[in-house]
Amino acid sequence: MKNFKSHFRFNKQERSGVFYLLFIIVLLQVAYFVLRSSGATEVDNSFIENDDLQTQMDSLKARVQLKDSIKLYPFNPNYITDYKGYTLGMSIEEIDRLHSFRKDGKFANSADDFQEVTQVSDSLLQVISPYFKFPEWTQKKSKSTSSYKTSSKEQDRGSRKAESKFTVSDLNSATIEELREINGIGEKLSARIVKFRDRLGGFLVNEQLYDVYGLEPEVVERTLKRFQVLKKPVIEKININTASAKNLSKLVYLQKDVSEGIVNYRSDNGTILSFDELSKIENFPFEKIDRIKLYLTL
Repeated sequence: MKNFKSHFRFNKQERSGVFYLLFIIVLLQVAYFVLRSSGATEVDNSFIENDDLQTQMDSLKARVQLKDSIKLYPFNPNYITDYKGYTLGMSIEEIDRLHSFRKDGKFANSADDFQEVTQVSDSLLQVISPYFKFPEWTQKKSKSTSSYKTSSKEQDRGSRKAESKFTVSDLNSATIEELREINGIGEKLSARIVKFRDRLGGFLVNEQLYDVYGLEPEVVERTLKRFQVLKKPVIEKININTASAKNLSKLVYLQKDVSEGIVNYRSDNGTILSFDELSKIENFPFEKIDRIKLYLTL
């Protein structure tokens, strides 16, 4: 027992040393808790103040997800399928909003329209909108038409009176010289219209005039006051389930890669039963499906 008590006997200097050691330990503990609590407050504030940084991180995350999932090509967002929307990072609710909007026959003609309809986040829109490909005529119509107005109302009335004097002629028999009489159509555009008509084998509907490259919508409307499709040509339709890629690419609206995509899709999935299936083919110009169907058969 004596030996045991001897271990706890301290002289005056030893007792002072133990006291100071305990004091330093308590002081360090207090400092630790103070620093930890202040540090937590700073971290919370940093998260509050860095919303812009979080948005950038979300954008980068979406980019990585897209890069890992699919290789993007230009596409019309109006025809996004469930699978396509999923691979783009859209939620089920956002995809459903787009499909409900399209059921009414409506179209989104800009990235802002698309976001308004689907309510996708700014970060996701920033990633996918560069790949949006809307029909050229929608972009042209969105431009201001003020440049096409005459400086005088009297001149405008005079041009309308002059146009009203002409009877409507057949667009499929209009000559280059006759087309050049339309305000806004010069030598190049008139020749381009005739060349496009020849490649089609003749216009089947008036709206095909909008597909002529470089022809402004206002000029098209002006032209259709003078020329319309009165005599439709006889067209031998192409069977989409049996035609080769070479034959399909003869159609003006189908590029070589799209024609090859149709043949590959047919090989993988069998007979194409509906024209709606064509929306699953990459880069297919589905915004022109109403015109393309005029030349195809199932």
